[in-house]
Amino acid sequence: MVRSLYYLVPVLGGYAATSYYLLKNPHILQKRKRLAFHCRHISHRGGAGEKIENTMEAFDNAVTHHTDLLELDCHMTKDGRVVVSHDGNLLRQTGHDVNIKDVRYEELPPYHEHLEVTFFPGHISSGADHSIPLLEEIFRRHPDKPINVEIKEDSDELIRKVSELVKKYQRTERTIWASTSDKVMKKCRKENPEMPFMFTPRRGVILLLLYYTGLLPFVDLPESVVETYMPSLINRTYFPSHSLMRSRFLVYLQDKLIMRKSLFQHLQARGIQVYLWVLNQDSDFRRALDCGVTGVMTDYPSKLHTFLQEYDGEQRTRGAEAPATSSGGGAAAHVTDVVM
Repeated sequence: MVRSLYYLVPVLGGYAATSYYLLKNPHILQKRKRLAFHCRHISHRGGAGEKIENTMEAFDNAVTHHTDLLELDCHMTKDGRVVVSHDGNLLRQTGHDVNIKDVRYEELPPYHEHLEVTFFPGHISSGADHSIPLLEEIFRRHPDKPINVEIKEDSDELIRKVSELVKKYQRTERTIWASTSDKVMKKCRKENPEMPFMFTPRRGVILLLLYYTGLLPFVDLPESVVETYMPSLINRTYFPSHSLMRSRFLVYLQDKLIMRKSLFQHLQARGIQVYLWVLNQDSDFRRALDCGVTGVMTDYPSKLHTFLQEYDGEQRTRGAEAPATSSGGGAAAHVTDVVM
């Protein structure tokens, strides 16, 4: 046993040191991804806290407040039109208990005049626009804006039509495939393999396992974007339907496992962008950015825009002060050396 440890300890030590070095220097083994966009400011459902979610007015408002990425959800109507809506059933959004797939586009009911913000309970949004838009309308209105398209149903026809629209408007490099289903994501990638795509939840778990076993620097990752929730939001502004997910111990454990600056920095060094959702308070914006994420997904695009301006100003001030402090320390050291 002792003899085995004599060989095992150096091997494990060498593996740990190599893994750590490659984690900090991923370019040695991995080719950096080159995305056509870099997104810090992401508008969830177009900014569901300031205008009615997923409406044209919401997307226009987000663009006005300098969003880098529009996040939206897609379904298909009975007559084959691709529409933007989070829910497949419209009861919550419109008060009508109908499924989008069961009605024609012209039969879709309007949104409520006021909607509660899903990830900020007790807060209400409103707006002048209550129409469910076509995905094509958003592509036409904002041709150069990167868009994250989540496929909400396992439909080959929906995936095909979304891909056709992406190609029609020549936005393959600026449109992200998104889905929580491995099966659906596989279909999306097969339909249009040129589009960047996100980690599914299962792939996200594998990513964490690779990180904590030290294997991450050695493994190729085909995904371009990580989109995940900030665990500390659970039981505060995010309430998962499954009671187990709301366990205080599991929330604490997830927070410790996911919010790792070294992980986020490694992914970004490989060209993989990291977005946290759905953050609606300044303290959460700050924690995410301090932890090294690429971007923040919010329901309040104007609020996030203001925060980013202030945050960047703080960073510039610190950057300007750092050399002076460093220089002062160096001068003091030099004087000490002379005295000695």
